[in-house]
Amino acid sequence: MGNSFALRTDLYELNMMQTYVNRGLQDKKVVFDLFFRKLPFGNGYAVFVGLDSILDFVTGIRFAEDDLEYLESLGFNAKFLEVLRELRFSGNIYAMREGEIIFPNEPVLTVEAPMIEALLIETSILNIFNHETLIATKASRIKQVTGENQVIEFGARRGHGLDASLYGARATYIAGFAGTSLVEAGKRFKIPVLGTMSHAFIQSFNCEIEAFRAYSEENKDNIILLVDTYNTLRSGIPNAIKVAKELEAKGIKVKAVRLDSGDLTYLSREARKMLDNEGLNYIKIVASSDLDENVITDLKLQGAKIDIYAVGTRVITGYDQPALGGVYKLVEVLDEEERIPKIKLSDNIEKIINPGRKKVFRIVNRETGKAEADYITRYDEVLPREGKDLLLFDPISPWKKKMVKEYVAIELQKEVVKDGQRCGPSGDVAEARKLCAASLDLLWDEHKRRINPQTYFVDLSEKLWYLKKEMIERVTNGAE
Repeated sequence: MGNSFALRTDLYELNMMQTYVNRGLQDKKVVFDLFFRKLPFGNGYAVFVGLDSILDFVTGIRFAEDDLEYLESLGFNAKFLEVLRELRFSGNIYAMREGEIIFPNEPVLTVEAPMIEALLIETSILNIFNHETLIATKASRIKQVTGENQVIEFGARRGHGLDASLYGARATYIAGFAGTSLVEAGKRFKIPVLGTMSHAFIQSFNCEIEAFRAYSEENKDNIILLVDTYNTLRSGIPNAIKVAKELEAKGIKVKAVRLDSGDLTYLSREARKMLDNEGLNYIKIVASSDLDENVITDLKLQGAKIDIYAVGTRVITGYDQPALGGVYKLVEVLDEEERIPKIKLSDNIEKIINPGRKKVFRIVNRETGKAEADYITRYDEVLPREGKDLLLFDPISPWKKKMVKEYVAIELQKEVVKDGQRCGPSGDVAEARKLCAASLDLLWDEHKRRINPQTYFVDLSEKLWYLKKEMIERVTNGAE
């Protein structure tokens, strides 16, 4: 049976591919940009995750015999099927690194390949990008409000499928979470795994304290006691204190207690008092129960005594925004040695794509160490020498201008696939996690606000802006 995932594409991609093959155009080379148009959750930035999965998919794609038999049953012709039998991705891919902070309308990933190959991969790479970037952005948003407090991903059972939970856990770790409850994610991606106990475990014993003792005896290095099965303050915490005292006499320490229901502010404050009164100030308080950045913000404002937050459903599903809305658009056609930029128009000016192959730079002010804007140029354009003044202007409202002095320009895209072979990063989550933290440090706090963040500008060079303007005029005047 086939397991190459080559059929994880939309039917219209194959219909278009067959048309190219039948007309002898299968080797026609093109350039596509992958990007998104609007930030999710009302956030001020997004976190790019999914590159490793995309590269694994693209460089491994192939059609198995049973895939081809199925396509034949759909009416695809023998000539096309023979091309698919030998098809391997042979193009080049340029991308930002995983963990990079990204913004609307800038090319996060660029594909340069024969048209049929570029079409075949579209559905899956958008699927990966849209999902993993969405979850990473939600996780980063949550991490922004937890501050120094740890936050753990507990959402596997609520994810939209097994793969969504697995790769969602990876995305949350890159975005700053301390670990996950999902064991496979720990094994595959080298993410710390953490866990406690369930209410069912406690219910299965004759009494709560018996369950606490049994669990503690078998899990001496990771004792986290769930204290809200019956009554948090009258039963759970008192029994946890008894067990903690018994274990102290044996040189063992309870790591934490976990609250999973009720008024978390009140219960955590009372639990903290009870624990501290018994000299158990080293026992941390973990809280779960449908947490997200909004609930956590309120808990902190109300003085909750919570050390570790366990977040499940509302991070692993994206919850308040089910889709990112990333797109994949043709921006250039290669005709022998000539590069021909392409544009798509829209009645909505913000949906008009930026034509041609491009470069993306992050402009960092040398004096402040903070990012001023992202700057998109034509691919063959040379940036003014660093240290010179750089004029930035809003591409939608070009009269809004700013001159940046003494800047550093960081090119964001790197070649990650060359002639079909992976040459980019290893997909190491620790490296992506460090990059995410470092990239966030470049942003002003105003861009990281949970509500009404300051807009971070993505600007076009004059040459790219004029090319776009000329192409719009040419198309609207009927020259295309």
